[in-house]
Amino acid sequence: MNRLSRLLEKKSENLLSVYFTAGFPKLDSTGEVIDALCRGGVDMIEVGIPFSDPMADGPVIQNSGTVALRNGMTLRILLDQVEEARKRNPDVPFIAMGYLNPIMQMGAENFFRRAKEVGIDAVIIPDLPFDTYMEEYKELSRKYDLPMIMLITPETSEERIHLIDDHCDGFIYMVSAASTTGARDRFTDEQLAYFKRINAMDLKHKRLIGFGISNTTTFDEACRYSSGAIIGSQFIKCLASAPTPNSAVNDLLTRINRK
Repeated sequence: MNRLSRLLEKKSENLLSVYFTAGFPKLDSTGEVIDALCRGGVDMIEVGIPFSDPMADGPVIQNSGTVALRNGMTLRILLDQVEEARKRNPDVPFIAMGYLNPIMQMGAENFFRRAKEVGIDAVIIPDLPFDTYMEEYKELSRKYDLPMIMLITPETSEERIHLIDDHCDGFIYMVSAASTTGARDRFTDEQLAYFKRINAMDLKHKRLIGFGISNTTTFDEACRYSSGAIIGSQFIKCLASAPTPNSAVNDLLTRINRK
């Protein structure tokens, strides 16, 4: 049982997962940001693999990826940096999140093998079709004990949601809206109805809600209808404006009233 599985078994509510783009704002920021998040008490960390065409990401994360790539970030450098950060932070689950192209360039099995070596606990590939996961990635996921976290949206059919619940491990990443990432002040009535609908499906796996979480209101609502929340764009804004990763983490935790 890896770190993510242990966490999900032990804690079932008010989980906080924070995403950041590796290599932003500087190439060597990755370890500092991970250290700061761990000191801040977040439950898990999503390490973003920068990509030149991030179709699911809003302008804040897109810009951070552009900066990271210009800084020279690559998947191999990212994994080396995670390996060093893992030595200092043995307990917090790390999730690698990125698009399919860089992983295919490295080679899927090479990526899974190296990710396991450096201390990654799960993988999120937003543009990986479920059918491709079943045919080509499920076996790798189980072989290396790296759960593949799949995304669902308001448009995902109940049949597909049940298939994901049956065949994937870890948790289900519940996208709050059928749009790109980005911070919002509150969820709409339509989004809240979607949360309630999925909550009523009585799925086996825990769910975390992401996209649009930026303040106490959205964080609390996400936690009310799932096991926790995922924050990305708002934290990257904090990283961009704060003098240090520690102060960026403190800013984020203050915004969601989590101390």
